Amino acid sequence: MTRKTVRIAMNGVTGRMGYRQHLVRSLLALREQGGLALGDGTVLWPEPVLVGRRAPALKALAERHGLEHWTTDVDAVLADPAVDIYFDAQVTSAREEAIKKAIAAGKHVYTEKPTATALDGALELARLAAAAGIKHGVVQDKIFLPGLLKLKRLIDGGFFGRILSVRGEFGYWVFEGDWQEAQRPSWNYRAEDGGGIVVDMFPHWEYVLHELFGRVRSVQALATTHVPQRWDENGKPYDATADDAAYGIFELEGGAVAQINSSWTVRVNRDELVEFQVDGTEGSAVAGLRTCRAQHRSATPKPVWNPDIPATEVFRDQWQEVPDNGEFDNGFKAQWELFLKHVYADATYHWDLLAGARGVQLAELGLRSSAEGRRLDVPEIQL
Repeated sequence: MTRKTVRIAMNGVTGRMGYRQHLVRSLLALREQGGLALGDGTVLWPEPVLVGRRAPALKALAERHGLEHWTTDVDAVLADPAVDIYFDAQVTSAREEAIKKAIAAGKHVYTEKPTATALDGALELARLAAAAGIKHGVVQDKIFLPGLLKLKRLIDGGFFGRILSVRGEFGYWVFEGDWQEAQRPSWNYRAEDGGGIVVDMFPHWEYVLHELFGRVRSVQALATTHVPQRWDENGKPYDATADDAAYGIFELEGGAVAQINSSWTVRVNRDELVEFQVDGTEGSAVAGLRTCRAQHRSATPKPVWNPDIPATEVFRDQWQEVPDNGEFDNGFKAQWELFLKHVYADATYHWDLLAGARGVQLAELGLRSSAEGRRLDVPEIQL
């Protein structure tokens, strides 16, 4: 058995997502399990190179996890021939230029989304990567969640018959930052810094809908800022210029209609922070992060509307839990494994920068739909 060390530049790893999901629960988890076996006797050993702007934070992370390499010099890392892969989890506004540099340096690219602040920029990244002949991928973590994997199993098994509609609810209350500390960084609520829930979440909804139900053909959205003032990390008030809630309707290829509410100004009254209800001619299901419950046509009750008497049925009890039928790994780690196999074993992989551009396109059209107050077609994009 041969161990191959793979140096991966991780830019933005001091942020919540970059640190928790990509460093700790993905690459360090791979090291804890002894590396990633490729099946030909080779085991990949990830060697993170921590990159960021704050030297003390990077040094502390490296010492905490016993890592040797960290730097604030992105250009030096990209010039290092020992670094194979560039990963980006920076703020959105900084991502596009950094990825361009990585492509120009001949590095394989794996990145969080959105890949750019506008469709033109996202498409340019995809074209540059294709011309450079590098391998590239975009994080699309939600399709690897246990709940959605169970939902996909139902879809693949024909459980739903003809799918009619998808209803999604995502979000939670993000504190304003005055009397309780906010759970999200303040830039998320400033449009000038690349913030906004449409830019953040519509790229997720694009790949979830595309992968599970069909391509999005049209979008009609209303984006709004419900909380106009928030307090930043230093306790200073600032104007929230980005949308903190969005209400979208998406027409899908094949005729199904999806309605998804996204909000950082909603208090949770559901089982999980995100839930999707899918209704079809033969059955329905409700999937969250980890669970999935289903109700077949043959077991569907027959409610009768009568507001004069209390409900006699507990409707949630009439659904059947979809079993795990296997073990589910962390979704971020699962996709990292697929990308590394794509780079080093030429395994099939289609969640690339063009797929990332589709997410940017949907966010851009969603914001335009809200501004113009009308439904917009979503044309197919090509390199």
